Amino acid sequence: MSGNSGVKGVVADPDVSFDQLLTHLTHVPIVLSADIRYKRWEFFGDGQYMEVGTSASLPGLLFTDANIHLKVGLAEGFVGYRVINCDKAALSFFAGARYSYQGGDLNIFNNGDARLVRLRELLGIRNKLAFSDSTDWVDPVIGARGRVKIWKATSLYAEGDVGGFDANSGSAFEIHREGRTIAREPVESSDWSYQVQGGLEFQISRWFWAQVGWRYLKYDYRQEGFTNKTALNGPQVQGGINF
Repeated sequence: MSGNSGVKGVVADPDVSFDQLLTHLTHVPIVLSADIRYKRWEFFGDGQYMEVGTSASLPGLLFTDANIHLKVGLAEGFVGYRVINCDKAALSFFAGARYSYQGGDLNIFNNGDARLVRLRELLGIRNKLAFSDSTDWVDPVIGARGRVKIWKATSLYAEGDVGGFDANSGSAFEIHREGRTIAREPVESSDWSYQVQGGLEFQISRWFWAQVGWRYLKYDYRQEGFTNKTALNGPQVQGGINF
């Protein structure tokens, strides 16, 4: 994951590799998908949820530990129509919507030093500071997908879509430091998303199939003080059952 992300107008530039994400996962990511076809019509969608977390030691006497958890999820559904529909190849155009969610929890704990209890009381500082917030939005999406059989039960598949179309754009701002002061600067809002994926598909049996490929999802979303201009990019492995 890379790009620009921030809340309350404060924007950072995260650059997290695939192995770093695996290291900080708090549980196995949840991924579900369904694909239904009737003649040339297609009804399909998928969803995923991932949560990562880490902790850090803080300098100072009053607080020593901080835990942060970031949560990311999406769900999308589409209706498509096959313009090419034969045994060797298929090509579909589709339209639908994508729901995106991002949330975070931050907890800061004291160091448990009994000598600082009175000082904490005088300063009005609690033993634990907890912050939690989230945002979500829905984008219209259009795209195309297809597959070509290259050998027996092996096919090449590809899919691409674009969404948002500034459907949720409004006003936005960022926070900048100007000398010793903090300035709030209006910026242009945006709401776009782009996705491409592709790879190999294997029809293991009449009932089971598997895909091995790559998925790239780019967000260009900036609304109020929230910024999400990140790209999720990495390998993808999935399997399914034909009914």
